[in-house]
Amino acid sequence: MPRKGEKLEKTQVGDPSDPLGFAHLRDMHLEYLTVRNYSLTTVRNRESYLNRFILWTEERSLSRPEQVTKQILDRYQRWLYNYRDAKTGKKLSFRSQHARLLPLRAFFKWLCQRDLLPANPAADLDLPKLEKRLPRHVLNAKEAELVLGQADTLTAMGLRDRAMMEVLYSTGIRRMEIANLKLYDIDAERRLVFVRLGKGKKDRMVPIGERALAWTNKYLEESRPSLSCSKSDGALFLTNLGEAFTANRLTQMVREYVNAADIGKSGSCHLFRHACATHMLENGADTRMIQALLGHARLETTQIYTHLSIKQLQQVHEATHPAANLGKRSEGK
Repeated sequence: MPRKGEKLEKTQVGDPSDPLGFAHLRDMHLEYLTVRNYSLTTVRNRESYLNRFILWTEERSLSRPEQVTKQILDRYQRWLYNYRDAKTGKKLSFRSQHARLLPLRAFFKWLCQRDLLPANPAADLDLPKLEKRLPRHVLNAKEAELVLGQADTLTAMGLRDRAMMEVLYSTGIRRMEIANLKLYDIDAERRLVFVRLGKGKKDRMVPIGERALAWTNKYLEESRPSLSCSKSDGALFLTNLGEAFTANRLTQMVREYVNAADIGKSGSCHLFRHACATHMLENGADTRMIQALLGHARLETTQIYTHLSIKQLQQVHEATHPAANLGKRSEGK
């Protein structure tokens, strides 16, 4: 199996000349997703995971979806479970296994809907149960300020970086959402940010604090003019080449500041997203308001932050548990 980040060339996977073969039907399926306005990221991920399955079937002399049975899919699922990276020896997480199996189930369902298969071998495919895990690291307010303070705001790049991190912390938007911001997406008068085509291709308006706005305005006045060029295309935040940020470059930039803060925690852009939601909840924000801010489609996704925000529970615990404090003694002693 190719390592994470490696690209599979479409011409190397499957036989496109066979109209009933994996390669041709895969391309039809991907075209269907594109026409239905699925995001480019989703289509590329589906293609990558389908290609991995096609390579696996080719090694077992299977070239058409009609040759795949429920038993074969079960074998593939067991193979994913037992697979180990050749260099690191690590197994795939259950979340990674789930991500590789979900496109298969959608692919075979699509084939049956178009009468390209008489029966769906993936209809009863049981996907791995996903763990509901809390983020490994969450910044408290003091730590967030330490990270923000690492940027050298006396330089054009440092001023830009401080402004970007302030926006991440203030709004809780995702890394690609800040990378895609345009100059006209900031409404300073109303203190709003217009997030265009966020996750799920959904627009939303989110509030932005005065401090983040002040840093952004300072960047616009003092840094951006020196970075702007013909390639800028109206992007709000620009790299040293005058282009909009890529996801990887943004991750690298924020991670370096987190490491420089030496707070014993690791992470990148999502640290500020988690911190934004957690700190607001700790100060009395309603969960549904946080859901709207973060752009979550389901409230269940937002409720992870109710587990992170435990300040009120700690206060109740200290006030009511007989052994919560060293100075307390239980009644009757």
